[in-house]
Amino acid sequence: MNREPLGRSIGLIGGLGVGAAVHYYQELAKMHAARGRGLNLVMAHADMARVRGAVEAQDKPGLASYLAGLIRRLQAAGAEFAVVPAVAPHIAIDELIPLSPLPIVNMIAELRREIDARQFHRVALFGTRYAVESRLFGRLSHLDVVTLHSDEVDYVHNTYFQIVDAGVGSPAQREGLTRLAHKLMERDRVEAIILAGTDLALVFNERNTDFPHVDAARVHLDAILQRALDER
Repeated sequence: MNREPLGRSIGLIGGLGVGAAVHYYQELAKMHAARGRGLNLVMAHADMARVRGAVEAQDKPGLASYLAGLIRRLQAAGAEFAVVPAVAPHIAIDELIPLSPLPIVNMIAELRREIDARQFHRVALFGTRYAVESRLFGRLSHLDVVTLHSDEVDYVHNTYFQIVDAGVGSPAQREGLTRLAHKLMERDRVEAIILAGTDLALVFNERNTDFPHVDAARVHLDAILQRALDER
């Protein structure tokens, strides 16, 4: 069967959670195939420990410089735009954009656009401690973002990194996070849970998620596909 020509070449920074990078690869391949196109993608593998250390130290310039170096490798391999398939490194997105030799599909900007389009006003965040406590790096200041209790922040953070380290989620993790989501909706009148961690896509999908939510990974993937196929 003849396929349409390949779209723009995607440059993906892997290693920021191996499971998330695999998820992005699989989903992009399926999305391209559904439209009768092949996937044109190159990947560079990041040092997860180095990135996590920079995030914890709030070393935005250092993190941006490191990621820009990886993007230069992607450019040399033929990528036409870059993707960072993880939320935490977006803490340095403002510093990275001017350093990057390629355009970047900014997950945080896409996520904010989706939240606004769905007209949510009162939300809670699931993700790393850095994302939750900073209200996703201060990018959701126009929303009423509910503050989780300290033990809830710890639970979500620890569960998230269990998923990252394993590269796969479990039913027990999904059930525990689902219980917390319903608790927040009842206790704090939360309208939706923002799944602000790409590895949460290894736990939640449209078939097993029974609470209102916005999935950062899915929003990001849709935007990447649009850019790759020149639809935006």
